[in-house]
Amino acid sequence: MKVLRPARLVAVSAALAALLAASIAAGLAWGPSAVSPREAFGVLFDRDAAGPAADIVRRIRLPRVAIGALVGAALSVAGVVFQALLRNPLADPFVLGISGGAALGGVAVLSLGASLGLGAGAVPIAAFAGAIAATALLFTAAGARGRLVATTLLLTGVVFNAFASAAIVFLASLGGMAEGTSIFLWLIGNLGAARAELLAPLAGLFALGLACALPYARALDLLALGDETASHLGVAVERAKRLLLLATALMVGAAVSVSGLIGFVGLIVPHALRLVLGPDHRLLLPASALAGAAFLVLCDTAARSVLPGRELPVGAITALAGGPLFLLLLRRQQRRGLVA
Repeated sequence: MKVLRPARLVAVSAALAALLAASIAAGLAWGPSAVSPREAFGVLFDRDAAGPAADIVRRIRLPRVAIGALVGAALSVAGVVFQALLRNPLADPFVLGISGGAALGGVAVLSLGASLGLGAGAVPIAAFAGAIAATALLFTAAGARGRLVATTLLLTGVVFNAFASAAIVFLASLGGMAEGTSIFLWLIGNLGAARAELLAPLAGLFALGLACALPYARALDLLALGDETASHLGVAVERAKRLLLLATALMVGAAVSVSGLIGFVGLIVPHALRLVLGPDHRLLLPASALAGAAFLVLCDTAARSVLPGRELPVGAITALAGGPLFLLLLRRQQRRGLVA
């Protein structure tokens, strides 16, 4: 394995941190309301600032940008881990059914919450519970004989996603028009309902998941080569797989619980970074966290700004921006002869 030079790690992290800072600045300054960049930054550094601009920046944009950054980072890191564990370049947080479980829990509250006496505040809790339940089911169904086989994990996720999709359609049909609109926004991904009180638990769960994944960066390099190779090189394969799946379940469950299903982040960002930076997970994991955060913040800023007087779901922007970006990077690397 090549030695990762500290200078390269610092340089890449600094560049991506600068990109994230620029995206946060754009997210605070741009939007449908008339707040100039100077007013937005003045509010942040002046605690005594008051008025409409202060309310817009502090109460609406700042929590939304912060939650968007954490959601993007969580989905991107989860994509890196899933692609290594499954040795499948198409793997992302949705493949194993964890996102489907979270969506099922959230949609259940959106469609049936009124009749059960549950308000909108119960949606994140139900979505997180759905993600954890899906993970437990995944361990039970795919962990026969104490082993987690990549193919079995993938197939179990596909089957569970099919079941979750059918259940979501059934629950959506039970809701009225208002509930149907909420369910649509949930399924396509939306940060418009981001609340400041969700920031602390989301940050805590993401930090916990990332702290569990980082020590296994070298193990992910080896697991990407195959279970047998990783085992021969000293990796406790089953223990590593279970811990990494639990860590990613925490991150994905927390992310989906506050934003709904946002696609492409966990697929596009890790692919783009792998093409540019190489396959070393010691660099990919922190880089994916920073780049994923910046990517989703920029997409959400565009969703709020591209159409005057209306707001697009951020999931639509990630799909429109992510696909062409990935194809452009892939084509660029093919011309250089770095990929087949």
